[in-house]
Amino acid sequence: MVVGAEARCLVMGVVNVTPDSFSDGGLWFDERVAIRHGLELVGEGADIVDVGGESTRPGAARVPLDEELARVVPVIRTLSAEGVTVSVDTMRAEVAKAAVEAGASLVNDVSGGLADPDMPRVVAATGVDYVVMHWRGHSHDMERRAVYTDVVTEVREELAKRVDLVLAEGVSEKQIVLDPGLGFAKNSEHNWALLAGMGELAELGYPLLIGASRKRFLGRLLADADGTPRPFSHSDDATVAVTALAAHAGAWCVRVHEVRPNADAVRVAAAWKRPGANT
Repeated sequence: MVVGAEARCLVMGVVNVTPDSFSDGGLWFDERVAIRHGLELVGEGADIVDVGGESTRPGAARVPLDEELARVVPVIRTLSAEGVTVSVDTMRAEVAKAAVEAGASLVNDVSGGLADPDMPRVVAATGVDYVVMHWRGHSHDMERRAVYTDVVTEVREELAKRVDLVLAEGVSEKQIVLDPGLGFAKNSEHNWALLAGMGELAELGYPLLIGASRKRFLGRLLADADGTPRPFSHSDDATVAVTALAAHAGAWCVRVHEVRPNADAVRVAAAWKRPGANT
């Protein structure tokens, strides 16, 4: 793999260059602010900065191709020039290609190549790492697709099929990272089952990316006595707990909004696994 020489779980910091992402929509929409935020995340311990120009929150509408390109490419180009390892969060092959040309080292495709059939071929040609996420449909209708008999078995089987298809398009096994897609066509029960079943997903033989940060299932777990879910930005402590557990369970990388405490958590998990290694 191009990314991932550390002997611990990596930390991917999020830069949403969008006005409508679920937890921080608009905060980093300005190009200069997004670049500054990306550099700050690296300073806080991010190994990778994930730059996205299209919200994938439930119910979100897609943005035009030209708009997505205008949002992400200048940010990626500047961060890469500063020596930052950058991933692009996109479902479009044209955006992925432009992002890699601008310096991105990883394509994070939440659709696993289903939204744009050209994506696997483009990724294969670039040779960069490729996150293949479990996905059953676009944001506007993914919630109705959250129907499973055994979510861990079904997600594993569907990911295995996606891997076979992207390999057939020329993607190398060494490029592939898998993501169970927490929150994407999953309810809270499904998300917890997938976290507990990480070992079964890892049996597919590929590194795992876990993206639990600020997602609704954490807010619902921490709901007030009257049932009001915890606000997205107030579930960062729970995210850190998931990070530590996922890192200890063997995750390759965690995708998070608040980097510093999660960077601490992966180091704690690494020390827990190797007593004395970091002293």
